[in-house]
Amino acid sequence: MTRLEPGLRACIHELFSRQVRARPDAVAVTHDGRDTTYRQLDRRADALADRLRRLGVGPEVPVAVCVERSVGAVVALLGVLKAGGAYVPLDPEHPDDRLAFVCGDSGATLLVTDQRDRTFGVERSILLDDHDHDHDHDHDHVLDHDHDHDDVHDVHDGHGGAAADVVSPPPVEVRPEHLAYIVYTSGSTGTPKGVMVEHGNVAALVGSTSARFGFGPDDVWTLFASLAFDVSVWEMWGALLHGARLVVVPNEVRRSPADFHALLAREGVTVVNLTPAAFRQLSRYEQDTAPAPVRTLRWLIFAGESLTPGMVAPWLRRHGDEQPALVNMYGITETTVHSTWRRITTADLAEPEASLIGRPLHRWTAVVLDPDGHGVAPGEPGELHVGGAGVARGYVGRPELTAARFVDGPDGTRLYRSGDRALVRPDGELEYLGRLDHQVKLRGHRIELGEIEARLRTHPGVHEAVVVLDPDGAAEPRLVAYLVPGGPAAPAPPDLRAHLGRTLPDYMLPAAYVVLDAMPLTANGKVDVSALPAVTGERPGLSTPLVAPSSPAQQRLAEIFAEVLGLDRVGLDDDFFELGGHSMLAVQVAALAQERWGMPVSLRSIFDASTVRSLAREADAVTVAQVRS
Repeated sequence: MTRLEPGLRACIHELFSRQVRARPDAVAVTHDGRDTTYRQLDRRADALADRLRRLGVGPEVPVAVCVERSVGAVVALLGVLKAGGAYVPLDPEHPDDRLAFVCGDSGATLLVTDQRDRTFGVERSILLDDHDHDHDHDHDHVLDHDHDHDDVHDVHDGHGGAAADVVSPPPVEVRPEHLAYIVYTSGSTGTPKGVMVEHGNVAALVGSTSARFGFGPDDVWTLFASLAFDVSVWEMWGALLHGARLVVVPNEVRRSPADFHALLAREGVTVVNLTPAAFRQLSRYEQDTAPAPVRTLRWLIFAGESLTPGMVAPWLRRHGDEQPALVNMYGITETTVHSTWRRITTADLAEPEASLIGRPLHRWTAVVLDPDGHGVAPGEPGELHVGGAGVARGYVGRPELTAARFVDGPDGTRLYRSGDRALVRPDGELEYLGRLDHQVKLRGHRIELGEIEARLRTHPGVHEAVVVLDPDGAAEPRLVAYLVPGGPAAPAPPDLRAHLGRTLPDYMLPAAYVVLDAMPLTANGKVDVSALPAVTGERPGLSTPLVAPSSPAQQRLAEIFAEVLGLDRVGLDDDFFELGGHSMLAVQVAALAQERWGMPVSLRSIFDASTVRSLAREADAVTVAQVRS
């Protein structure tokens, strides 16, 4: 077994090559029932890297990657790193306008993709063909969008040799201080910002956790997060740099706790990383429906949003403290995914609402400072600053913002100002207290509310806009937009959602819209958020009249919609997603419909038939078909 040292400083692809040499025929990636060995993955990535180098990719060169969740996605990211470049991951589910901005802002002039008709304004694209699963024939095609066909060639994976007739330039030296990736996070000015992370940061993260968690080649990890979410860095390289097996979780499985639970059991998964919101769905399914718990799990790691012991209390009471071990890992994109860690045990249930984030990882530091940059006494709240091996280089093209957020600490070390409130407890551990600024985390996603507000204000019918995270007005936290119209009538919520949806991903779309004559202000002229009116449970933001359900199926589904969305009532033609629903709540609808009434409602059917009327009609049709068969 090739071990990773705590003080590791190396390049990601070099550490991967260690595992290829040590375990070439071990399975590296499993997706859709198919296995890819370390040798096969290495050869496919080498072939792509060869083509990328011919197109000018080398150290510090950004390459956009937009590939559906598959083995091809791993090939694409690894191939970019082997070529010496820095990958810029794009989520195919995000709007094209947003992805075009990311490509332009990052400076990416080359795109690796598996989609022929989406180029996001990038000059050239390499089309990654992942449909042929016979690895002796996998290849990558090059699409040349500037019509210079002289250097368009197929690239084979190395088993049969390369078909290219251009001599590849020799590989260039890639050092740990070179860029590995650029991940974009929500921006407070309405503009996403790109965080530049170096190879050495990722190596330090994996090395610092290796011995502490006992990760090794016998582990099986899941790739659950979007590639555009930095937790995927931990999932992917945490597995592959330890010689473990990485199981790619398909999108439809991510949305179904039943299917995800089945995947964990079938694949013998040992390491799972989830947001608390996703975990709640899995925990509820296991408690109420699953035939048996997953016996192979060793580590259940939480990240992406605040976790309290109370959130995992039912799980702890069922499983105890030993297996799987629950770990809360606090982290920020700007400090390379994770910065602190803490085991959560049944003893912590004595403080069910305390968000305990523990102590820094090896070679990371965490200090709590006052507004003047001075340390505060234990027990006193302040702003959490993170330093050490994980601190990113800064933001792409934003030197002023970089200088404001990446600062010198009291001892001269470079720190990142997290914007999070925290305190040091008497035992020396950190407790997270919430945000200092206008940023929130919702369902694992970090969101700058100012970005949504800025986009709302670009609508011609909106004069002012404020967006808040409402933690108490529904079944779970949701975004609520308050707006002052720019004309005699306010835009309808569907119009506003469509406007926002052209540039923002769905997790950033408000669940409710409240129209005000004027924004309430504090004495110093700022918006008084505490004075904003509460959102009632009466179908927030819908302009359609309520039509009462009539049939038993309609009434049952309307009751479930209302319960899951935290509303007083739901009409026959109210759209689940316009009412603030999302994929995780849709999972609850499907589960409740089956458990309470035996109604054959699938997750896909909710996306295809998202009103009570249409969903009831589809459920009735499925029932009739089942009876006839």
